[in-house]
Amino acid sequence: MSGVILESLLACPMCGHAATETMPTDACQFFYECAACKALLRPKTGDCCVFCSYGSVKCPPIQEQRGCCG
Repeated sequence: MSGVILESLLACPMCGHAATETMPTDACQFFYECAACKALLRPKTGDCCVFCSYGSVKCPPIQEQRGCCG
């Protein structure tokens, strides 16, 4: 896991609120509730998690160029 970035800036597509979050290394995060507007974010079609869809950095498995979540 050397060189993998574990923090990502998640931006809500509904209201634009952004927050720095720590990504899990052992599972994908399928849901994220925006702290500002309470929208429940889900991954876009083709993405494995909310970090890959709305984050400034892709999730750790994708950064390491290996399959994510099975």
